[in-house]
Amino acid sequence: MRSVGDARSLSSVVHIGGVEMPVSGARSEDGTALGSTDSSAVHKEELSLKIKEQKIIVDELSNLKKNRKVYSQQQNSNIFFLADRTEMLSERKNVLDELKKEYQEIENLEKTKIKK
Repeated sequence: MRSVGDARSLSSVVHIGGVEMPVSGARSEDGTALGSTDSSAVHKEELSLKIKEQKIIVDELSNLKKNRKVYSQQQNSNIFFLADRTEMLSERKNVLDELKKEYQEIENLEKTKIKK
């Protein structure tokens, strides 16, 4: 199995109908906003990629046949556990909402900086 993600975010892999999908967490370790504009732009780009990733996972889980199995990878391990599809879908939707909220906060901060 391959390693997914970096040390700053919670990462795992979900197996959906035999397809391996990487899953990243919503926040960095310290949860603080990045200070410089370069760091902010990089963070915003990372969030954008994570949002796209979560949208794909939510779509895949939503369109999955009822009899298909879903497996979730234990964090920092190559061990996979059978997961409930509806619970996994709910969790991924929550992560997606958190990512969108964080992305919107960054955009709002950028807008207020431009106005000043």
